[in-house]
Amino acid sequence: MKHEIYIIRHGQTEWNAAGRMQGGTADSPLTARGRAQVVAMADCLAARGVTAESHLFLASPQGRTLETAAAIARRLDARFTLDPRLREIDMGPFAGLTHDEIAARFPGAFEEQHPCLWYDTIPGGEGLAALQARAIAAVHEIDRPAVIVTHGMTSRMLRAAYLGRDHLFAATEMEGGQGILFRLADGAIERIQPPTPKGPETRP
Repeated sequence: MKHEIYIIRHGQTEWNAAGRMQGGTADSPLTARGRAQVVAMADCLAARGVTAESHLFLASPQGRTLETAAAIARRLDARFTLDPRLREIDMGPFAGLTHDEIAARFPGAFEEQHPCLWYDTIPGGEGLAALQARAIAAVHEIDRPAVIVTHGMTSRMLRAAYLGRDHLFAATEMEGGQGILFRLADGAIERIQPPTPKGPETRP
């Protein structure tokens, strides 16, 4: 990643707000708060001089990222290229479930683990190393400044890789959150927080 890259997680979705897992195979629409987050992030990009001419625009092909990318595209008059390697981690049988439902159906799923390391032990799931490998493959082809609209765990993997760190560091040390832009440039990561729109917060 030699060029400036902005990494954006999709806006808050209905399932985010409800604490329900989506992963790489399930989706739900953005909430009103999520749509406001996207507008704020698009305005931030515009204020920083990001245009359709200055940057490449890439997005995961999942519904919530498409909705996010479409709003940014309208604001910046840009066109996104979709790359399935930027989709979220496949959560196997956990997709569509809440934490409580997972704990009931898969006893011990969250025991004695960092709050994000259970992503790596999902039965039939993709695993963190595979997620990071495919996400890195997508960005290694970028030959100009770019804006990437992706997902929470995928974003962590890309940012960790930028710092030369592995998937375990990404899961345990990298910040999550929605409505935040991360600018990767000159070997550093800048956290950019536009004004927070009103509405219920996303559950962790």
